[in-house]
Amino acid sequence: MKQRFAILVLCLSACAAWSAPLAGLDQLRGADVVILGEVHDNPAHHLWQAEAVEALAPAAVVFEMLSPDQAARITPDLLASPDALAAEIGWDQSGWPEFALYQPLFAALGEAMIFGAALPYEDVRAAVSEGAAARFAGDPQAFSLDQPLPENQQALREEMQAEAHCNALPAALLPGMVEAQRLRDAGFAARVLAALEETGGPVVLITGNGHARTDWAVPAMIAMAAPEVAVVSVGQFESGPEGEIPFDLWRVTEPAERDDPCAAFQ
Repeated sequence: MKQRFAILVLCLSACAAWSAPLAGLDQLRGADVVILGEVHDNPAHHLWQAEAVEALAPAAVVFEMLSPDQAARITPDLLASPDALAAEIGWDQSGWPEFALYQPLFAALGEAMIFGAALPYEDVRAAVSEGAAARFAGDPQAFSLDQPLPENQQALREEMQAEAHCNALPAALLPGMVEAQRLRDAGFAARVLAALEETGGPVVLITGNGHARTDWAVPAMIAMAAPEVAVVSVGQFESGPEGEIPFDLWRVTEPAERDDPCAAFQ
């Protein structure tokens, strides 16, 4: 039985057709890496992530929202004082939704080591014009950053970047935005693998749904660089997904209340 479960877990990210609604947290056990996606401003998503982290008790938790420097400044005393923690890491100046949304997640970390995966802003911005391979701190070949994307994937990802920015970006900028996303995916994957090597795992990554996709984002990057690593990725949605769902598992919550995100572009 244990062998069958191990084979299933190993297949989760490798077998693209395998995707199912999340039935319970036991489905996340046994993997080396568990990627918990989110819609950043949805409180329900962070509450569930906190529940999952508490149940899994991982050796390490990697945050998209933190730089390595910010993560290194977090101490047990700060975890016990949310206001002091937010002030120490400069959360209010970070551009992320209010810290109160993420506080339950930090409260659930237990003994887990904390890693920050955020890349320097100047590198992400430069990747738009220079390409992901030019700004990646490690070996770009390990994550295929030196290779162009398939034409159909490139077109789809440019379309998604346009929609994510309310169709307000110049078309000429879209390929560069895709390169910046590739850089961040590779950076997050590298940080997760470093955390796995340092702690022995399991490792949880907290990130947006876009970086949790199994077809081209962090899970795919990990599969390129370290195919022996077993990964499970969960997407969280605000309405029922349709068509091919690029996550191993997924769940649906009520949508968060928010202002029109495109109002600023208008």
